[in-house]
Amino acid sequence: MQYGMHFGSRARGAALAMASMSAAALLVTACQPGSDTAGSTAAPSGGTATKPTASSAASSKPATPSGGTGTSAAPTGAPTSKAPASGSGGVTATPVATTKTCAAESLKAFMYQAAVRPPGTGTGAAIVEFTNMSGAACVLQGYPTVAGAANGTPEKNRPLTVTKAGPTSKVVLAPAAKAWVKLTFVQVQGEADGYCVSGSTPVSYPTLVVGLPGSGANQLALEDGVLAECDNKVTVTAVTATKPS
Repeated sequence: MQYGMHFGSRARGAALAMASMSAAALLVTACQPGSDTAGSTAAPSGGTATKPTASSAASSKPATPSGGTGTSAAPTGAPTSKAPASGSGGVTATPVATTKTCAAESLKAFMYQAAVRPPGTGTGAAIVEFTNMSGAACVLQGYPTVAGAANGTPEKNRPLTVTKAGPTSKVVLAPAAKAWVKLTFVQVQGEADGYCVSGSTPVSYPTLVVGLPGSGANQLALEDGVLAECDNKVTVTAVTATKPS
């Protein structure tokens, strides 16, 4: 019994001594210069403790887009919504229908000698008048073609060399409206059969074949005589709504 009590006293004494040594060691450590117990970061074993700096903290923040608004920019290529253009809505304007060219069968044509013509004894000049005989408006435009019909037969016609005179524009003919072209020839000179200044022989045609662009051709005889001309040349005006003389 005494041995047990003596051993217990020794054990308690040893424990108290160890506790006193541990407290003294802690006190010495706390009093050493350079120690910073507040705000220090413990380094992992074998490493060196580091403190966060202002620059590293700033670099860890997400970048703010230019302009400082803090709003995120839309990714490149992302679809953006657009307001529909004014006047849109999927409606396509219907083009205005244009008036058709006068068909050959819708025109009535006749030819007469012009009042104003080159001096000489031949025909000199003729006027061709076209009347719209249809029930709808139609268009004439352009210069006529002219051919002399030998013996009055269109299949044996002889095209004349055409010289175009004056501007051309569309002429809209209402039903029963009229349009004209004027044909001016190289005039025959002298009496009887006459002669041509160029030295060629005058030619007479019972009829002419006069064509218009897109409107076919008409075989026409002069209302007042036979057409005589020189050199197989003719100067023509474009279709006009103004009656020539």
